[in-house]
Amino acid sequence: MAKKFIIIDGNALLHRAWHALPPLTTPTGELVNAAYGFTLILMKALKDIKPEYAAVTFDRKEKTFRHEMYTEYKATRVKQPDELYAQIPIIKKIVTAFDLPIFEKERFEADDVIATICKNKEVNKPEVESIVVTGDMDTLQLVDDNTKVYALRKGITDTVVYDEAAVFEKYGLRPDQLNDFKAMRGDPSDNVPGAKGIGEVGAAALIKEFGSIEKMYEAIEKDDPRLSKFKPRIIEILKKEKDSVFLGKKLVTLVSDAPVDFHLKDCEIKIKPQKVSEIFKELGFTSLLKKVDELSGGAQSNLL
Repeated sequence: MAKKFIIIDGNALLHRAWHALPPLTTPTGELVNAAYGFTLILMKALKDIKPEYAAVTFDRKEKTFRHEMYTEYKATRVKQPDELYAQIPIIKKIVTAFDLPIFEKERFEADDVIATICKNKEVNKPEVESIVVTGDMDTLQLVDDNTKVYALRKGITDTVVYDEAAVFEKYGLRPDQLNDFKAMRGDPSDNVPGAKGIGEVGAAALIKEFGSIEKMYEAIEKDDPRLSKFKPRIIEILKKEKDSVFLGKKLVTLVSDAPVDFHLKDCEIKIKPQKVSEIFKELGFTSLLKKVDELSGGAQSNLL
């Protein structure tokens, strides 16, 4: 049996919890609804998956290499209230109480750090099964024989695990084709341009037919007979939007070589219930205290 390693997308869970839960404060009046929701998701993942290893990733405040590539990247995003971002240090304090390592890197997004960890030679092997815990579908591109995505569907308790078959069932595409699909469709949430006039159905049909945007544009250059399956208007849009499509693919593709200092042994779960209970009491998470002793995190010997 492969050992399980969960990699938690801290920012994705923070945002999901913020929108899912009503205001909640500590005994001293500090807002902690997002931190509480994050903790609920973390504990559920530990209970459901029972991993031997775990790590948490976060975005950094600085702009990333994608902003350097495309200044309008994420420019349309509405800034969330300061009360949300003020909970990040609280969440990091909770993660530290669980004795889990935190990984983040300037100029890279948390998803790039996740991709880098998933492709690390200590992790990317049959003996280790990586499970990304997230509320963001961007990491579905990482799904393969060794990697799954444990995703939130609604709120913070409705979860689904995506393997290669589940990704194909949802999109009709392989995980490695999702970047091509998104590059054509565009992504309004990240302000990724895409090919204006090509929607989800059209983008999926084109990728199914040609396999990738590179092969699709090769077919266009050679006037491939398969192009007759699509309306001339679609082909003209693709020709016009070629630069945007290729830019889009660069923007949505996660990099797997971020300079992250990673060692799997540092991620071994060794939860100390007393340490977790102390932070829960401090934050007023009294309803979670009775669940602390259930946190085995995989092998019972890891609960100290």
